Amino acid sequence: MFFATIAMATCLTTTALAQDTDSNGRDYKPFPHMFVGIQGGAQTTFTNYDNSRLITPNTAVSLGGWFTPVVGSRLHVSGIWNKGGYKGRGTDFKYDYKNVTTDLDLMLNLVTLFGRKDYYPVNLYLIGGIGLNYAWDNDDAYAHKAEMPRAYKDDLFSHNARVGAQLDINLHKNVSLNLEVDANSLGDRYNSKVNAGDDWQLTASLGLAFKFGYKKAQKGVAAPVAEEWATRLDTIWYDDVVESARIEDGKMTWNVFYPIDKSDFHADAQLKAIGEFLKDHRDCKVDIKSYADKGTGTPPYNKKLAARRAEKAVKALVDAGVPRSSITSSSYGDTVQPFSENDKNRVSIIVATGLKDVKDKQSVKKFRTKEVRYRVK
Repeated sequence: MFFATIAMATCLTTTALAQDTDSNGRDYKPFPHMFVGIQGGAQTTFTNYDNSRLITPNTAVSLGGWFTPVVGSRLHVSGIWNKGGYKGRGTDFKYDYKNVTTDLDLMLNLVTLFGRKDYYPVNLYLIGGIGLNYAWDNDDAYAHKAEMPRAYKDDLFSHNARVGAQLDINLHKNVSLNLEVDANSLGDRYNSKVNAGDDWQLTASLGLAFKFGYKKAQKGVAAPVAEEWATRLDTIWYDDVVESARIEDGKMTWNVFYPIDKSDFHADAQLKAIGEFLKDHRDCKVDIKSYADKGTGTPPYNKKLAARRAEKAVKALVDAGVPRSSITSSSYGDTVQPFSENDKNRVSIIVATGLKDVKDKQSVKKFRTKEVRYRVK
């Protein structure tokens, strides 16, 4: 099933990606890059037995990268089925156990090492590595401990030293097909028998490598050509803002109305507005005129009432910070009625005048010339 999957993936990749650029038209740098590999095949462990009867399936996954066109490395994990055999003392039997080997491998590309280019569609890698093997589920061998005294019941860890070769065929910049053969050297007890030397395991696998992490290739630089330059005067129009100063006469009027027979000055809003006016103007004058209505009171009383209203209005402005020298006041009793409506004549009319410095801004079209160099050829 594994080989059928690889065959199908190979066909689909070759067909769908047949328009990949060749070595002279690549838009990427072939090195460095990363890869993820999957493999499936068969393995056998040499154990003084008929090895044709000890072949078991083998699978592997790997993660690695090529740092230069010649040197790469990978983390390789393989397993998991293994088989051993014993023949002697009138008995002949086979036993199954499981194992996983994790190796850190160094990979050398012999084609680019001895070739003149950094990319070839077909490559041969020399592989060497070291790692750790973990074996378990050895119950079959342990049941024959009488024949194999070194059979182990518990899990067993062993070193692993590897040497091998891989033939790699690029199908596309991101996919390649490979065939790999490895020889692995493990501890003497790995196959539950002791032969005064390491046990050897032979694996053969077919797989796919999925490559990624390429960098974009730099575009070729065109050969320099002779340049010809000339100069010209360009007219540049722009808007210039011009300020003109002028003095503006300012004037504001506030009416402060009173209840009948009242002279207290309660006009916070008007006081605030007067203060703002004085901030914005200079040479300010404030004039207060106070009145009483004819509809109530007598003329002598209304004269005094209007005078009190003027006096308290002046005091309120001075308390608010208006200089006394800037204030003039007068009262008219009920002799003058500024409004036609009687009740509105209970009032103090405050008029503030001053000068305001104003700067008017005006946009004016102007131009300047600029010398510009431009390329003729």
